[in-house]
Amino acid sequence: MANHKIIALWAHPRSMSTALERIMRERGDLHCLHEPFMYDYYINRAVRRMPHFDSKPDHPTTYEDVRDMILHHARSGPVFLKDMSYYVVPRLLDDKLFCDQITHCFLIRNPFASILSYHKLDPDVSLEEIGLQAQWNHYCALVQSGRKPTIIRAESIRNQPTATVRKLWDAVGLDHREHAFEWRNSSPEDWQQVSGWHRDVMASTSIQPLTPGETDQQRERFYAAAATTPHLTDYLAHHWPYYEKLRRHAV
Repeated sequence: MANHKIIALWAHPRSMSTALERIMRERGDLHCLHEPFMYDYYINRAVRRMPHFDSKPDHPTTYEDVRDMILHHARSGPVFLKDMSYYVVPRLLDDKLFCDQITHCFLIRNPFASILSYHKLDPDVSLEEIGLQAQWNHYCALVQSGRKPTIIRAESIRNQPTATVRKLWDAVGLDHREHAFEWRNSSPEDWQQVSGWHRDVMASTSIQPLTPGETDQQRERFYAAAATTPHLTDYLAHHWPYYEKLRRHAV
């Protein structure tokens, strides 16, 4: 049983979740974990091989052991973790005692941008790894259990980082810490295991605003890539309805 708050940000890949995690780390009052359940999905269950992943030999690998590690940290102080719903659904939802101890929140990004970004780093990305369907199933299960988790959009963070993240902090019961938006500390050590995925945010010092026309450019680049990789269009068609449903509930 946790003595302190456990906040989980459930994201989908390339949704700007690592940048938001960086803000949470800069607060200085949370023990932060970077995708701990990745080890169950890619190492223990070996659903597929994840590129650019140098696993740590001392990291727990089963769902149960990762859960127990989180609970152990939460006995000493508040915990924040960033993870993917498809790593844990439906296992987490069946683990009601643990699930009920978590303050859940979600992050989404326009799939034109996130799918293209993922495919560039991993051309073998699977349909499940796009991640939005699992997020929607996760969100719905929490709502059905009587909770209403906060959903925020990556585009809102980029356009209004302070206002958007303040809404998230209010929703999960954290005070406001303005210094967290300027990243003065070096990039976290545990990011080195997946440094190939996060070079931009590791080199940055703050959230970068959306540039004029960037959304249209992302769409154009997506369809240019899909012209030679048609299954990307299938991935988009499959996950777009779940993105739209989640977006309707976003702050």
